[in-house]
Order: sequence, then C-alpha cells, then structure tokens
Amino acid sequence: MQILLVDGYNIIGAWKELRVLKQEKLLDARDRLLELMAEYKAFTGIRVIVVFDAHLVPGIENKQKQRDVEVIFTRTNETADERIEKLTRELSGRKIEIYVATSDMTEQRVIFGQGALRKSAREFEIEMTAISSNITKKVRYIQDNKPSSKIPLTDEVAEIFEKWRRGMK
Repeated sequence: MQILLVDGYNIIGAWKELRVLKQEKLLDARDRLLELMAEYKAFTGIRVIVVFDAHLVPGIENKQKQRDVEVIFTRTNETADERIEKLTRELSGRKIEIYVATSDMTEQRVIFGQGALRKSAREFEIEMTAISSNITKKVRYIQDNKPSSKIPLTDEVAEIFEKWRRGMK
C-alpha cells in the first residue's frame, strides 16, 4: 500500500498556480489543491492525506474527507511538519510505502530517518502536470469513442448526471 502525505501550505507556496490563487484568496488555493489531489488519487490509486497548519486556520484539530482525500487541520500550536512526522510513525509498516510531498529540507531529513520517501514540491508539480495531461488524453479518447446516448438529454440534466457519476452533489 502507498500513502502520500502532503504538506498543504508548503505545496501551495511552491506551485505557481496555487501561489497566484493564494494571493487572491487562500480558500481557493486550498480547494484547488484538494481538487488536484483528488485527481492524483483517482489516477494513481494512492491514499492521499493533506495536512494544513493550524496557525492559518486557528481552532481545534479537524479531520475530514473532501473529494475522497483525507484532510487534516492541525491543532493550535501544532505544525503540519509535526503532524506529518507523527503520521509517518503511526502509518509505517512492512507493506506500506509512505511518501511526503514537501520542499522543507528539515522535514525531508526527519521523514527520511523514519523510513519515508520524499517528493519535493517541484518533482510533485511535474508529476501532477503529467498526470493531468494523461487524464485529459483519456477523457478525449473516451469522448471521441463514446456512443451517443439513445435518450436525448438537456445539457442541464447531463451535467447533473455527470456530478452524480463523479460523486459530487
């Protein structure tokens, strides 16, 4: 089994698209990161856990699942790095491969010591670009080879069905 732990704000600060969104509205950058991580999970089948620091969203610890991606907002006074280190220890096992997506060099050294592997923000962005490209190619192929529906649907109804198919409400 493979698990990817993502240092959310580190990746937002490192990826150009997300940095631009963050300057306008942090929530949009977080939502876009979660969309990309959902695509990553769907394409690779790897379990994805995104960890955000509490200092940017103060309050008690919050765990939730969004778009089939696990999201953790750390407790007040706990950093994402500390939570990622804790998760690395808790989740490690003989048949589990843990990757951590971060460009924080100190964090990379700590997780190496715990047996996890790292993906720098740049490497991860390149990988994500390739995955997005492959998804686009697959979607085009499916659309080009898709038989037309025998029942004519309005665009509105087709959009509703597509949201259901993707598990969105």
